[in-house]
Amino acid sequence: MLMAYGAVAIFFMVAAGFIFGSMIMGKLIRPDHPYAEKLATYECGEAPVGSAWFNFNPRFYIIALIYIIFDVEIAFIYPITTVFRRWIAQGWGWVALLEVVIFIAILLLGLVYVWAKGDLEWIRSVRGGAALDARLGSRATPETSADGADADSGEPLPRPAPAE
Repeated sequence: MLMAYGAVAIFFMVAAGFIFGSMIMGKLIRPDHPYAEKLATYECGEAPVGSAWFNFNPRFYIIALIYIIFDVEIAFIYPITTVFRRWIAQGWGWVALLEVVIFIAILLLGLVYVWAKGDLEWIRSVRGGAALDARLGSRATPETSADGADADSGEPLPRPAPAE
């Protein structure tokens, strides 16, 4: 029995040796001539435009998380569908149907909550609107709202790069 674990351990040691050996050989063989353009940050082979540090609207993350939650929850229905015929043959089909209906009702209740809360809206207005702008005075310009977002689209405006 322990020999089976020994074979697995040897396999992992050979794999780790291959990985580290390849990395060490690569370090020894490849040329190492760094220069400014080579060390510049890039994404997908494109030169960067502006600073990488900018405000990203968190609503994109919220909508992505809501999608993932509902997507995973729907995946929980599949196990019931795999045993549904067997439950019908045993006379328990109504239990599976009731479970699915309750589960979907809970998901719909969550969707109604998220919708009523306004988390599915891409563009939100700032609470307080003009009253908030009046209180902030010179800090908010007519082109931006109080939170620094574009008044027309609601998207956050990029902050200027810090002076170096």
